[in-house]
This record gives sequence, structure tokens and C-alpha cells, in this order.
Amino acid sequence: MVDGAFAPRTDTGSEPLSPGQLLGHPGLLRAWRAVAGEKLGLGGPLPQVDVATAIGRSRGWYQNLENGARPKIDKTVLDALAKTLLLGRDEHQALVLALMDGALTTIPDSFGDETVRRDLQMMLDQQLPNPAYLTDRVWNIIGYNAAMAALWPWVTRPGANLIRWAMLSDEARFQYVDWQHHATEYVKLLRFASAQYPHDAELSKLITDVKADPICGRFWDTDIAAVSESRDGHLFKMVLPSMGHQPIEVISHVLFPASLPGARTVIITWAGTDEDATPTTTATGQPTDRTPERPSMPWPGLPFATERTASPRLTATPAEAVELAGPHAVPLPRLGALLGGDGCHLVLDPDAGGVIRSTRHADGEWDLSETSVADLLDELPAEAPAGDTLAEYKLLLRAALPSDPLEASRACETRLREARIRAEALAEVQDELARSWRTLVPLV
Repeated sequence: MVDGAFAPRTDTGSEPLSPGQLLGHPGLLRAWRAVAGEKLGLGGPLPQVDVATAIGRSRGWYQNLENGARPKIDKTVLDALAKTLLLGRDEHQALVLALMDGALTTIPDSFGDETVRRDLQMMLDQQLPNPAYLTDRVWNIIGYNAAMAALWPWVTRPGANLIRWAMLSDEARFQYVDWQHHATEYVKLLRFASAQYPHDAELSKLITDVKADPICGRFWDTDIAAVSESRDGHLFKMVLPSMGHQPIEVISHVLFPASLPGARTVIITWAGTDEDATPTTTATGQPTDRTPERPSMPWPGLPFATERTASPRLTATPAEAVELAGPHAVPLPRLGALLGGDGCHLVLDPDAGGVIRSTRHADGEWDLSETSVADLLDELPAEAPAGDTLAEYKLLLRAALPSDPLEASRACETRLREARIRAEALAEVQDELARSWRTLVPLV
């Protein structure tokens, strides 16, 4: 069981409701009709009679449909209904699944045969250094590569489940920047799955566990018209202990392996992309053909990835560092002097969470390089900063935290707890070394 899971709750107090009963096509149709009325500026739901007329059916026929009837409907009527309700691609697909009583394909209960398991695991491993994982139809983790395990160790736990971890664990609520947004996205996935697998007992338990959570339950009851088949192409930020708690921006890519119907393969890539190299000018007015640097490998610090490096770029003045750092650039003169005297200038780019360093060479030329906030913090001398130096140091610390104040506060608490544990362990080691030394040195 993944940390943070809750016992299931049912509305009847006995057997869990099926996914279809938890939502089903009546609830979806009413919600979509309400949203359509809002989009059309009607001040209320699109009237049932208008929907019925648009699809060539009587009002009574459509009322019965919203009350749970499941008549035989051809593609023409389904398409007309989707168009009338202003449904997007995922909503249209969910409508078809709901009115067909779920997917027609029989989903195997096991993770394929030995050959399927071997081939899919090989596919995951070949995505390195990018993290990749495989889930079954209810988001149980059934495969992952070394990068995924290194960055998100929870996938290695027995019974690991993406939805349970993402929505019900304190760990995920800390690691996701703007966790509530992500929780609402996962609710959309659950709603789509309830239409796809309306009689799946394991999915039913997952949904009822999510609904039982005081926070996530509210997400389920809000905006019930929203559904989503996958999070393919989603760009999001996370704060990971394995990455020094520095925010990272990634993209999830979702694939559906034909050899295992119902499964999902997710590959996570670094979000940084090389921008078009357009001519710009430096602070001295000289043209420069500059392309922003990006990591040579997506996951710096991991055993299978190289560290982020940036090729030095010669320039006539460190003022270009301020230009590169963007509109919210923050010079760090005290910390720069601490590292390299007059020959080192540091500029914080709070939007990107990085620092641009200007270094002067013996010939008077300067070069620019980029480093992460976490790496710079590790490079700074160990003595306690004070005065203006402390103020700049705190700016660095804040830049390494999530932007949301509540999430940043939680990150501070986590790091303080880790620091206390480390300090206590070091004190114990010191005591053990002292006792060992006393036993080795003879008394005079």
C-alpha cells in the first residue's frame, strides 16, 4: 500500500459502487448540458428539448437517456449529441464509452506473458536517461526504469499506484508545484476511466478511496463535466529531494502499448528546449548569435547522467549576465565577491531557478556560464553569512523553493528536518570517534 491511502467509503455502507454508478452517463450528460448552456451564454443549462431537437429525437427519448436508459444509438446520433453539447475529443470519447457500457476490448488481468513483460521492460530501459514507467488500466505501477526509480523511489514500493501516490500521499503534495491543479487533472482521468471500465472493481475501490479524502473528495464533486483520457504532453513542475529540492520542469508523454491493452507507458522528458538562435545585441551593442544553454543530459546528478554544463561565452562585460537573466534579474555582488573577488559576478535568474556567473580572465576578457541554485549553494563557503551577504544567501534559498508560499514552507520544514537528522547523526559519529580515539591513546 502506498503512503497516504485511505480506506474506501461507499454511499450504501456495504459494497462499493461500481465506477459506472459513481458517475455514469446520466451524470455526464447533465454536467455537459450545463457547461454547454454556460458556453452559449444562456444563463442556465442547455434545455433538454433543444438537445433532443438537434439530434433528431423526442424530448421524452432524451429525458430517458439522462435518467439512465441505454437505447441503441448509431454513430450519427452520437456525433450529433457530442456536437450539440460542444464536447471536445476526450469528452466525445467518454460519451461513446459511457453509452456503450464501457470499452468493448477485454482487458487481461495479468501483466501479459513473459515475452510481453521482457519486451516492455526493454523498451523502458532504452528510454534512459529519461525516466519511464508503465501502469495498468487502474494506474498500478507494473514497470519502470532506473531513472524513474532514482528520481521517484516510491515506484519501487509494493503496490505502488500513480493515482494513490499523486492524490493521497503527503510526499506528492509536497513534490508537485501547484498540487491542487494536478489533483484536479487526475480526477479527470478517473472520470474517463469510469466510463471506459464501468464494472471494474479495482477501479471502483480507487475512486472511492479518492472520494473519501477530505480534499480530493471536493475535487471529485467539482466540475464533474471534465474528463481526460491521458496527460500526454502536459508540462509541469516538481520539487524532488533527489534533485536538491530545486524545481524542475518536465513533460509527460503517454503511449498505449498494443501488446498490453489498457496499459500506459509514460516517458518524462526535460522541458528545456533550444530557442531559435536569433541575433541580439549585448550590453555594448555588439551583435551576438546566442542560443540559451540546456542540460546535455536531462537529469544532472544521477549515476547514469552527466552534470549540466554550459560552454563559456566570451563577452566584453559582465553586464550581459543581467541581460541573460531576464527582466527579474537579481545581482548577487556579495556572494560573487565571496567566491572570486572582483573577478566574479553572479546574477540570479529567479524565473529559471538558475544563476549566471561572469568570470574575468587574465587578459581582461569575461566569460559567462550557468549553474543551478542548488549547485551554487553547495559551492559557497561553509561559514555563516551575515549582513548583506545573508540577504543574498536567503534570496538563493528562496529561489530553490516552490513559488507557492505554502508549498515553500513545507519544503523548508522538510529540509530543516533532514538537516536536524543529519546533524544528530554527525554528532553521534563524532562521539563514537572520540570514544574510539580514547581507547587507542594510552593514558600518560
